[in-house]
Amino acid sequence: MGHFWTLICHLHTLAGPVTMLLYPLYASVVAIETTDKLDDEQWLAYWIFYSFLTLMEMVLQRVLEWIPIWYDVKLIFVAWLVLPQFRGAAFIYDNFVRERIIKRYRESSQHHINKSPKGKSKTKFVDFITPKKGEHEAY
Repeated sequence: MGHFWTLICHLHTLAGPVTMLLYPLYASVVAIETTDKLDDEQWLAYWIFYSFLTLMEMVLQRVLEWIPIWYDVKLIFVAWLVLPQFRGAAFIYDNFVRERIIKRYRESSQHHINKSPKGKSKTKFVDFITPKKGEHEAY
């Protein structure tokens, strides 16, 4: 029984890096090579949320040390973000980030542009440089 428990502990320790880093790195490279935009959105959103989660962990490290199941909760959450069956990162981005932050940013920038005396020409410039939905950006 002791060897089995040791094996379980090692698998649990490896599950984090595999789920949070190795598989997302592989899937991101595959996504770059495909022409589908949905997988690009999924993995860009994942890396945004993973970076944010890592920064929050650094800030809240003293508090999280007192929560014994934090690592398991984080592992389950990241698995939900990563697994293609759930597409959690794209779901959060579409339903929360895009809906709230992006629309507010565009409204405030439009409001700021319209107040300026040369608002019409600035609006044309902003429309010119802002990619439209469905357009592919060239790199």
